[in-house]
Formats: sequence, C-alpha cells, structure tokens
Amino acid sequence: MKIRRAAVTDAEGVAKVQVDSWRSTYERIVPEEYLTSMTYENRAQKWKEMITKQMVYVAENCEGDIIGFSNDGLARSRTYPEYEGELYALYLLKKHQRNGLGKRLIEPIIHELNKMNIYSMLVLVLADNDSRFFYEKLGAEQIDTTEIEVSGKTLDEVVYGWRDARGLLKYVTKY
Repeated sequence: MKIRRAAVTDAEGVAKVQVDSWRSTYERIVPEEYLTSMTYENRAQKWKEMITKQMVYVAENCEGDIIGFSNDGLARSRTYPEYEGELYALYLLKKHQRNGLGKRLIEPIIHELNKMNIYSMLVLVLADNDSRFFYEKLGAEQIDTTEIEVSGKTLDEVVYGWRDARGLLKYVTKY
C-alpha cells in the first residue's frame, strides 16, 4: 500500500471511493435518494476542484488503484476556536478497512497541519456511523453533538477533537 498526495488526475478514483464508501457505510443512515444521487461523475467534478484547493491524500493498492483517501484543512466552523484544523474526510473501500490503512491516511494530515503551525484538530462523524469509534480509539474527545440535514432527514453528528493531534502519531507510526 502506498500513501501519497493526490493529483487532479486522481479525482475519478477518489470519487469512486467516496461514492462506494457512502453507499456501504450510510446505507441505513442517509436517505436512499441522496445516496443514489451521488454518482462517480458528479463527485469526480467536485474532487477535481477540491484537490487543487485542499490537502488530499490517497491510498493505492499494489495495482495502483485508489482504495482510500483523506483530506483536511482549516476548521470550517468557528464554533470551536480552540481547534484550528479539521479532518474533513477519511474514506476507505469496505474491504480495505480494519487493517491500519485509516491510521496511515491520518499521518500526512497531521504533518501538513503541523507545517502550518496547527496542532489541534476536529472531525465530525454521523452518530449512527460505527466508524466513529475508530476516532475514539485514537484518543479523540467528544466535544459536542450537532445536527445536519440530508435530503430532508435530520441526522446527529458527533464532534470529536484532539487538543494536540501530534499525539496521534504514536498510533500511526506503528504501521
């Protein structure tokens, strides 16, 4: 497995991971109409733009296929001023989960934030998404809950934070 910074040409691979991950992870959580509206094509267009503006990292398998990605930047909400950075997304194809790859995708995120003198980090996760326990195992503290609306359905989100995300490196450098 290889982790590297994404290029615009990776947008289609990133989009495929996002769509497939959403459909497998949020199948009974997010309204079906929203999941079916997500297509590789419309997500690829968005990722082409995001890759040029945000830090995006991809995980490739031995064949060079993108099997996961992560991205981050400045915290989007000013609700939690003590947290400057945010892990916007961390997605892996289902068959590649639970093997340490998620931890490896967090490592470059922390290094990039540190280059900007940002050491604290948030991540928002749907409360019904069992993957949220991954962040708890990495020492994230639950700092809030909030609500979002997706296709007319109100969903609870858990806001996790690390006051010093550099502590995460002890988890990720093992792999």
